[in-house]
Amino acid sequence: MSPLSSYHPPKIPQSLARSMARWYNETSERSMSTYSPANDNPMRILVVDDDPPSVKMTAFLLREEGYEVMAANNGRDALALIEQERPDLILLDVMMPGLDGFETLREIRSRYAIPVIFLSAKGETSDRVAGLEMGADDYLAKPFEPSELLARVKAVLRRTEAYALGEPSDRIETGGIRLDPLTNRAELPDGRVVELTPIETRLLHTLMRNAGRVLTHDQLLTSVWGANYGGYPNQIAVYVRRLRTKIEENPDDPKYLMTVRGVGYRFEV
Repeated sequence: MSPLSSYHPPKIPQSLARSMARWYNETSERSMSTYSPANDNPMRILVVDDDPPSVKMTAFLLREEGYEVMAANNGRDALALIEQERPDLILLDVMMPGLDGFETLREIRSRYAIPVIFLSAKGETSDRVAGLEMGADDYLAKPFEPSELLARVKAVLRRTEAYALGEPSDRIETGGIRLDPLTNRAELPDGRVVELTPIETRLLHTLMRNAGRVLTHDQLLTSVWGANYGGYPNQIAVYVRRLRTKIEENPDDPKYLMTVRGVGYRFEV
């Protein structure tokens, strides 16, 4: 990545430049994030985007918050960097030539449980749902406000850090399923072991430890994503559907993850 000193403002789209200026005005007098440049072990974020101006702006915002930033302009280079550097978070553009964001995420999910936030110009609900079903931890439509990007990044990293610190760390066994939150793996009654994403693990852990109890959509959003996370329409349904494909014998006729229409979900024992 070229140094920020070589950054040329005219190359940045006007909408992004205006957002960046607003972010500067809003944050000029506030204190720095807990992930500050003085942090000896800053969180490491990989930005994957084939648009250099967007990469420069995103990298600049993240570095100002104290994160260490790497960049790749295509899916293949991103996979190589992930193998070498193991970032804490990946910001992944969807529309890239060659290996697009969806294909790149498939490769990532087949090997790693690193959290991923999709960044895409396609912001329809159907696109967001598709991204979440692919295994993304969040989905942010372009153009986005810098403050929103940073809030999403911090929220995902807080959840990831909670796992690293061991919350929830307790292995749990219910209905013949053994879930280990530290490895993001679930062992099924037939002996199969399935790999889960951090969000899937947290959602399943919440449902399993409340087995037999109906949890509302709001309760699940608060427990899994955090109290201040607004979420998208049908977001929980997307993740429940993904979990069913992994742990249910017949996802269309589940025996564990039950829908309580108009209310929420229940883990059936």
